[in-house]
Amino acid sequence: MHGWFGDSSIFDPILQSLDGGALSIAFIDYRGYGKSRDIAGEHTLAEIASDALDLADALGWHRFGLLGHSMGGAAALRTAVAAPDRITKILAATPVPAHGVPFDPAAKKLFESATEQPDSRQAIIDFSTGSRLSGAWSRTIAKLSMERSNQRAFADYFRSWSAGGFADAARGLAMPILVMVGEHDAGLTAEAMKQTYLADYPNSSLKIIANSGHYPMQETPVYFATEIQAFFSAD
Repeated sequence: MHGWFGDSSIFDPILQSLDGGALSIAFIDYRGYGKSRDIAGEHTLAEIASDALDLADALGWHRFGLLGHSMGGAAALRTAVAAPDRITKILAATPVPAHGVPFDPAAKKLFESATEQPDSRQAIIDFSTGSRLSGAWSRTIAKLSMERSNQRAFADYFRSWSAGGFADAARGLAMPILVMVGEHDAGLTAEAMKQTYLADYPNSSLKIIANSGHYPMQETPVYFATEIQAFFSAD
């Protein structure tokens, strides 16, 4: 389950390092993104959850795990709230909490401007990766996010994930939840995860991803794929 800035192709760098013979993996594009770019919708976390369950039904999966990145982490929680008996475990990578994310006025203005401004998207990507990576890379991620999402969906999803609003409904989810955060992520930090995910879910644990910011599938793809494989293959 991808984040706000990427469709399912954001995960492409990890594909060669995953064992498809050991795990069956489906990568969803939300309405307004990627291959679903032209599918109309309300563009909410609840809608993502409903569509994810429909996809699992179409694949014949009654019980399955969820990998959610950033906004996708919140979407994974929302899916687990909707069908807790179907979700075996969750890997939440640099995830948005069910509480949402509070913004001061200046930050909110920047994030809202990202709907139309690629420079704002790049600035957010640079910030969330510790302002330490190639400008060519962050420009490319920003450019691809503009091309692979429609503006209405992008704006709607921001309002949905930033508001959160379902922490009470999600609190106490009992499946194993592995929370992974990049050591250089300046926004969704380990401390933020301790106050939300680790405080709310009894079987949650935290790992710090060395040499990574907000995009481990791009920044440290082999390591991230190895962790995914180990987590979902374990009993």
